[in-house]
Amino acid sequence: MGEKHLIVSGLQLWQWRNAAHQAAGATDVPPMEVDWLLQEVAGLDRLALRLESFKNWPQIQLQLPLEELDQLWQRRLNDRLPVQYIAGVTPWRNFQIAVSSAVLIPRPETECLIDLAVAANASNPSGHWADLGTGSGVIALGLADVLPKATIHAVDYSLEALAIAQANADNLSLADRIKFYQGFWWEPLAFLKGQFSGMVSNPPYIPTSTLPTLQPEVVNHEPHLALDGGADGLDCIRHLIEISPSYLRSGGVWLIEMMAGQADAVRELLQNQGNYCKIQIHADLAGIERFALAYKS
Repeated sequence: MGEKHLIVSGLQLWQWRNAAHQAAGATDVPPMEVDWLLQEVAGLDRLALRLESFKNWPQIQLQLPLEELDQLWQRRLNDRLPVQYIAGVTPWRNFQIAVSSAVLIPRPETECLIDLAVAANASNPSGHWADLGTGSGVIALGLADVLPKATIHAVDYSLEALAIAQANADNLSLADRIKFYQGFWWEPLAFLKGQFSGMVSNPPYIPTSTLPTLQPEVVNHEPHLALDGGADGLDCIRHLIEISPSYLRSGGVWLIEMMAGQADAVRELLQNQGNYCKIQIHADLAGIERFALAYKS
């Protein structure tokens, strides 16, 4: 593909943006997504977009041809393709994270897991930490960022997801702090059994029967492997509660994200397992009970 296909005039892009805004409004897609997309693929800043000053620029470099951008935007409107998959990136904490349809789009509420992990682990900033079901790698990256003395071990069943997570670690210069493994939950980490200072996971927790009721952006485009938590949504969480004590050291942190309404069941599972203490439920910024934290007794 020649470079010339990637250069448009400011006027062309302005006209495309106006049409995209109108089409968004007509199909209940937030028009602000158009501008976020142009920030990513055309390098425009918010001010240039707000003032429309780019309209007079003789040329603007795009990351993909305008025709292709338009085709993808039509898929956003008609197929409900998430805008993050069009741009190939999404912001998360202080990072720009690469994403594709092989991984869940990281959600802002998941950022709280990193803060909870730091608070839970204030006295022991080093050691081995596991991010189980790493997806795009965001939890591993967040842990590496705030626990500079720790070694992070990130596991995913999907090789496609691991390739994206590795690319994100490389892009953000954190690859020397994170080790990646393909496999099922704790299994690839058997060689460190009993040595982990902490485990963090955002596992699949949607009940299978609920999946079809999710937004089309989610159910039609995000990987079901990362969403489907079985009949009651707790299959993976149950497994993590059962298996983790043999991997965590005494006082080790067990921390997960869950769905609204699951807190009581998760607390009871942790209590009944018998190897956890100081079990806590934490709310996200919207006040929803979304995180369960416990320590290996």
